[in-house]
Amino acid sequence: MDNKKVNFQNLGRIRYKEAWDLQEELFQSVVDAKIHNSLTRPQYLLFCEHEPVYTLGKSGNRQNLLIAEQVCKSKNIDYYPIDRGGDITFHGPGQLVAYPIIDMEEFRVGVKSYVHKLEDVVIHTLQSYGIAGEKDEKAMGVWIDAQYPARARKICAIGVRTSRFVTMHGLALNVNTDLTYFNYINPCGFTDRAVTSMQKELGREVDFHEVSGRMKEAFAVVFGMEFAE
Repeated sequence: MDNKKVNFQNLGRIRYKEAWDLQEELFQSVVDAKIHNSLTRPQYLLFCEHEPVYTLGKSGNRQNLLIAEQVCKSKNIDYYPIDRGGDITFHGPGQLVAYPIIDMEEFRVGVKSYVHKLEDVVIHTLQSYGIAGEKDEKAMGVWIDAQYPARARKICAIGVRTSRFVTMHGLALNVNTDLTYFNYINPCGFTDRAVTSMQKELGREVDFHEVSGRMKEAFAVVFGMEFAE
């Protein structure tokens, strides 16, 4: 299969709402091109870091936010109920967020295999640092020691939205993330599993730019992407 051309943008540090608005705009452009059977069909991959924010998926439970929204505001943490799947999660500095806005039919994948490929991207990225990321068939995302409940810890959250087989939202890999923010939520709805980061697993701060480059390479390999900057 020929590599699919994908427009890549690294948005840097950006507030969640601004990135969400951009996602919606690009998402609509991909859907419109598909509906009108355009000869050129844009595909996008966005990388970014967010200012501190909690997001709650459409099937999530508001009670998994353990502090009041007023307390969030006092701590300068944004909060948004959004239209992806999954429950509540945190995004913030030191966390690499990837938003693929692509037509799954162009990449010949269904929703389930698309999510598995996102997990594969993260597993490939972690592998290059000697971290053994794993899948858990009962819980979306990438885990460490997934088969040992007492030790299982999540290093990457995944939540997506699809319409007409076009995707938005995506994944969030904890690189040098301040994990104390997760103390104020039940991450992804779990009360019995921990959260971790590359920094915590390796015992050192990790070069964020380097991780971004390796994840971009992993997207190219796993999905067969060719990037236009």
